[in-house]
Amino acid sequence: MNNEITRTAGFHAIVAVCFTILFLPPVAPAAEIVPFESTNQSPLVQIYGLPGTGNAVLLPRGRTEVGLNVALSNNYAVNENSREHIILDGETTRFTVAARYGLFPRMEIGVKIPYISHNGGFLDGFIESYHGIFGFPNGGRDQAPKNRLLYRYRRDGVEKIRIDSSGSGIGDLQLTTAFPLYEENSQGTTLNAALKLPTGDSDQLRGSGSTDLSLWLHERLGGTFAAGNWASYGSAGILFMTEGNVLPDQQKRWAGFGSLGIGWAPLNWLSFKVQADAHTPFFSDSDLKEIAADAVQLIVGGTISFSERTALDIGVSEDLIVNTSPDVAFYFTLRTRF
Repeated sequence: MNNEITRTAGFHAIVAVCFTILFLPPVAPAAEIVPFESTNQSPLVQIYGLPGTGNAVLLPRGRTEVGLNVALSNNYAVNENSREHIILDGETTRFTVAARYGLFPRMEIGVKIPYISHNGGFLDGFIESYHGIFGFPNGGRDQAPKNRLLYRYRRDGVEKIRIDSSGSGIGDLQLTTAFPLYEENSQGTTLNAALKLPTGDSDQLRGSGSTDLSLWLHERLGGTFAAGNWASYGSAGILFMTEGNVLPDQQKRWAGFGSLGIGWAPLNWLSFKVQADAHTPFFSDSDLKEIAADAVQLIVGGTISFSERTALDIGVSEDLIVNTSPDVAFYFTLRTRF
């Protein structure tokens, strides 16, 4: 109980700090438009090495960027057929400390260290009210126990996954690198790679037990017009996985992924962004979309720049293909360079 109170209080403190910073006077000379640090936070997907889009503008040699990303996701999905039954009901909070460094003029390296917490959360009532105000269906969540944690998958009468008690710990560490293929003013193309190592507990869905390698291209276009700066960006890649410990008989060995986004900075300290993230299934041999369907989520939000070096991203996502990603996920990324 004390550990649960500590985790909840810690999260509330971080959110309070983010919103306190939000209302500080902005002093930045320009708002940089960069992709959201977002990936599908479904309990069965976030365990793999699905990378964020990254920044197509690499750091100069000797420069460092560090950041804290908080992804708070609320899940509710119930589905079944003659062979399978799944319940994904709970909240997952993923804290990620990330750093990247300009090692050479044409090479960047980085590391991401996640800390993952699964619990019953506190957003169920808020989401039900939100759905009610706008006339959205609750999909049965209003009939389920409030703030429950139950991630369970049963197949042919055998329980394959069951998480029903709160817990937290280190997730799977990820090493990253990027190389510029083309750079000109606000435009650029990069080749990116990431290696995810199985450092998290797969029994508690804080890791997959697999070693994952991802490769992707990221392209950015940008410019300036009378109403401010703009940028569009996109990425596409493939993720290769060794056999893990979560549903190993159904796990695929590869998945494709990509993102598309556009941003507008009407002020020198503020930008707005819309981004779509998508990926192919991580599992097969299932008729449940929560297990084996393509996923697409939409993230909307923006960036507030406090100085030339420090900025805060705030975004909220919705599942465009229902039940393949969380109902709602909130993203906060505070980053600074030196």
